[in-house]
Amino acid sequence: MKREKSEALFEKAQTYFPGGVNSPVRAFRSVGGTPLFIEKGDGCRIWDADGNEFIDFCGSWGPLILGHNHPAVRERIIAAVNKGTSFGAPTALENELAELILSNNRFIEKIRFVSSGTEAVMSALRLARGFTGKPVILKFEGCYHGHVDSMLVKAGSGLSTFGISSSAGIPESVSNDTIVLPLNDRRAVEIAISDYAHDIACIIIEPVAANNGLLLQDKSYLEFLRKICTQNNILLIFDEVISGFRLGFEGAAGHYNIQPDIITYGKIIGGGMPVGAYGARKEIMSHISPEGNVYQAGTLSGNPVAMSAGIAQLHECLKPGFYEMLEKKTKYFLNEITANCKLQTVNCKLFSLGSIFWFAFTDKEKIQSSSDIDPESMNRFKLFYKELLERGIYLGPSGYEVGFVSSAHSENDLKIAAEKIGEALSKVI
Repeated sequence: MKREKSEALFEKAQTYFPGGVNSPVRAFRSVGGTPLFIEKGDGCRIWDADGNEFIDFCGSWGPLILGHNHPAVRERIIAAVNKGTSFGAPTALENELAELILSNNRFIEKIRFVSSGTEAVMSALRLARGFTGKPVILKFEGCYHGHVDSMLVKAGSGLSTFGISSSAGIPESVSNDTIVLPLNDRRAVEIAISDYAHDIACIIIEPVAANNGLLLQDKSYLEFLRKICTQNNILLIFDEVISGFRLGFEGAAGHYNIQPDIITYGKIIGGGMPVGAYGARKEIMSHISPEGNVYQAGTLSGNPVAMSAGIAQLHECLKPGFYEMLEKKTKYFLNEITANCKLQTVNCKLFSLGSIFWFAFTDKEKIQSSSDIDPESMNRFKLFYKELLERGIYLGPSGYEVGFVSSAHSENDLKIAAEKIGEALSKVI
């Protein structure tokens, strides 16, 4: 595989940006080598600056559920740009996208658009604190909620102790208002609530934890969180930046039929443009400024270009049978991979839900918490990733990241990719 142009671009980028990138995982440090500089994408394929072609299962980390450069999305974006790129004022497009979401989602009554998933989480946490009048957030190891200060914490030393910062620049006073617990541990939740119920504003969780592997929780565990939150006047937040509109139009809330108090969204609702959102029932959302006293604002919130892209993409997602088709493709793909290699010979397991999948080098049948992941297995993923690139298969450059199947992947694309993945796995001994 040719890499000269990407290498030259990366060398220059390192003089401009910290680590040569504008988001850390792009630096390829966990897989080694030089990051690929992508030049274009179309359908399920991308091409880098050196002209190498890849079947893409990263999909811009999840937003591109229709694949790259989808005609309906592209045309709506161009039409919006022709009228202007930003106004900092309301547009009918905001109403159109909001109506599209709310009229097809039983779990929220009002929504507020922002510009990223991180911003959505930040705003949802502030809303939870403002609504309840309580300061403490409870989160779980293995769930990623963006680079909000209070979410960049790791577990303290006990089952109900407060977390400590996992990033420089976050004051202890901030991390002291966050409790971090292991996933899938009911007793830990019960102890924390017993100790701090009067201070806990909310419990936040990725109902489909997909930022640290694919840590699939039992429905009964999510139902347990719903029940204990209700009993203790604590709000339950589902962070559905990844799972929202991916498992179905109603996301994980719809998949599990569990009503959270607040839901955060991002990725798919922007059609490839920067968008986030948070929503809840009217009573909670009425606390947001200018209606209420919880302040949140954004110059580019509801950007007309981003709204147009989201409208086009979600109309496609609402077509009858869309999600069933996507899940069928994913099952076909994973079955083809299994048929092309003996996963047990390399201790590799495939975990999946809907159109999300994850390769884990493990002999465990279930991985439901971050502690279940062997850090040494990432060395094997590093070898696997190098072999994938050489065969024209692109995943996110980290063994902790999941992959996505899009509607643009044809059965033939998936068959070819499965064969290449089988070849790559055979090299990981």
